Amino acid sequence: MRTVEIRVPATSANLGPGFDALGLALSLYDDVEAALTDEAGVRVTVEGEGAGELDLGEGHLVVKAMRATFDRMGITQPSGIRLHCRNRIPHARGLGSSSAALCAGILAARALAEGEQLSEPGRFSDDDVFALATEIEGHPDNVAPCLAGGLTVAWYDHSGAPRMVKVAPDERIRPVVVVPATRLATETARGLLPKDVPHKDASFNAGRAALLIAALTQRPEPGLLLAATEDRLHQHYRAPAMRATANLVERLRAVGVPAVVSGAGPTILAFSTSDTQDLIAPEVGNDWHIQQMDVDPVGANVQFPETR
Repeated sequence: MRTVEIRVPATSANLGPGFDALGLALSLYDDVEAALTDEAGVRVTVEGEGAGELDLGEGHLVVKAMRATFDRMGITQPSGIRLHCRNRIPHARGLGSSSAALCAGILAARALAEGEQLSEPGRFSDDDVFALATEIEGHPDNVAPCLAGGLTVAWYDHSGAPRMVKVAPDERIRPVVVVPATRLATETARGLLPKDVPHKDASFNAGRAALLIAALTQRPEPGLLLAATEDRLHQHYRAPAMRATANLVERLRAVGVPAVVSGAGPTILAFSTSDTQDLIAPEVGNDWHIQQMDVDPVGANVQFPETR
C-alpha cells in the first residue's frame, strides 16, 4: 500500500475588483494523506476544521475529487481508499477550503495512479488537473492559486478551457485575514449577484483590477493599494448577507487599510504594509480572529513519505 501526502494552501479570491479572476495563495494549509487499499470501501478520518461534521465516506469532497480523477483518467475505480485529513483552513469563510479539498483529491489520485503504475507519468498533465478542478469547482479563481501558489490571474480561452498566469507580489506586502465565527455558503453569496451590471461599473472594475496587479507587484504604497482594491461588481450586492463584514471593511478602509471581502466572505483580507499594520486591530474587536500570513509561493505540494 503506497501513501501520498498532499499539502494545499488556503486562498483568497477576487481581491476586491478581480471578480472570478484574481486569487492569492496564503500560508495556511490543509494536509491530506491518501492511500489505495485492497480493503473495499472508503475510510476517512478528519482532524481540525470539519471534524465531527464532514462526511467520512463517499460524500467527502476529497474522495469525490479522487473518484472524478480516476474516471477522467480512464482508470478502474480502486476497491478501497484511505484518507487522513488535517484541516486548518476554516470552512465556509471565503478562504478556499473547498478548492483546497478538490485540488488535494485530484493530485492525490493522479500521484497514486502513477505510483501504482495504473497510468503513465505525464498522461494526466498539470493543465488537466487545473481543468478538472475548475470544472468541479465551477470557476478558476481559487483553484489557480491553490495549485500554482503566488498571485494568479485566471481566465477561459476561446475553447472554454481555463488558463492562468502566475505573478509574484512584492514581498513587503503581508496579507492579513480577519475571520469571523459565522459562516456563509458560497452559493448563498453568489445568489445575491445580479445578472447584469452597469457598463460604468464593469469599466471601473477593469481599471481597478489592472491597477491592483501593478500595486501588488511594485513598491507598496498604501494609497495606491487602497484605490486599487475598490470594487463595484460584487461586494455591495453581497453585503446584506454579511453586514458585520461589510461594516468592518468600511471602517478599515476609512482609516487607510486596503481591505476587501475574501472570496465570497465573510472573512476579510487586508493588505498590510509597514504604514498600515498597526491600524487593523483597533478596528476589529473581539468577535474576529486576526491572523497575519505570508503569500505561499509554491502552491500544492505532493510527496511520497518514503522519498522525502
